[in-house]
Amino acid sequence: MDIRTRSHGRRRRPNPLRRRSDVVEAWVVVLVAVLLCVVAPLVGTAAGLHTYDRARAHAEEQRAERHAVRAVVLGRPTARPTVHGDRGHGYRAEVRWTEAGPESEPGQQKRTAVAHVPAGTRAGDTVTVWFDGRGRTVAPPPNDVAVWQHTVAVGLGMAGGTAAIVLLARAMERRVALRHRLDEWERAWARTGPRWTRRRA
Repeated sequence: MDIRTRSHGRRRRPNPLRRRSDVVEAWVVVLVAVLLCVVAPLVGTAAGLHTYDRARAHAEEQRAERHAVRAVVLGRPTARPTVHGDRGHGYRAEVRWTEAGPESEPGQQKRTAVAHVPAGTRAGDTVTVWFDGRGRTVAPPPNDVAVWQHTVAVGLGMAGGTAAIVLLARAMERRVALRHRLDEWERAWARTGPRWTRRRA
């Protein structure tokens, strides 16, 4: 019984070599691991879900406001890309299409306009041209793939940004902890150094 009691008593005794800064450092490591493995993914997921809802609503709104027609390319597309080049419609060309006339003028009417066309389009090709409610040529509304790409990009960006902030804060904390640990060592040496010097003397 005495041996067990002594053994348990030794286990309960604090480690004399463990400083307060070591305990704080251990808890900081745990906190950083939780932030990187749990919080950062949750932030990315929440941002992605919010972005998906907004992007999908925006895409549906554009689909409701815009309409598409099948048109024939009349001239050679311009060689200079436009601002819509990231969607695959980076060139402009004159196109012609046929649409139904008003009730007062039954029949079909031919119309022409300068519209965005995909890269590599040639004269005589048939393309899909999008128009807004005012009859202006516009880029096609984002499809489901574009919505998901935007969602994933935002989610990964938020998760990566959160992780970067955590790692930056961790690096700053390590510098402060190192300075604090050096100060502790200096104070400990100031207390024990003279004793060792007198013993050797």
